[in-house]
Amino acid sequence: QVQLVESGGGLVQAGGSLRLSCAASGRTLSRYVMGWFRQAPGKERELLAAISWSGGGTYVVDRVKGRFTISRDNAKNTVYLQMNSLKPEDTAVYYCAVTQSWSKVLITTQYDYWGQGTQVTVSS
Repeated sequence: QVQLVESGGGLVQAGGSLRLSCAASGRTLSRYVMGWFRQAPGKERELLAAISWSGGGTYVVDRVKGRFTISRDNAKNTVYLQMNSLKPEDTAVYYCAVTQSWSKVLITTQYDYWGQGTQVTVSS
């Protein structure tokens, strides 16, 4: 079992920044890949970024590349999503999740564990 707890969401004005955190506990995480997703009302959950616990591999989807950055702190078992230049369309519930293989990183259904989500609201 892996437990994931997101934090750092909130209300921010357009153009502002937020840093989301995902604290992980449970099984040895070194072989896992962590992903950040979001889901807006009426829309499907979408992958934003992913990072491996070892090896340093990262991935950021084109639609947020240049604004969002994913990073990790292995000592704290925590993955971060730094979000800059936020837009009202970034408003959503943001989730972190774990998958066991980099080959599965793009497939939402292949993520085995999910956090409870944190709300991000960007006002215009």
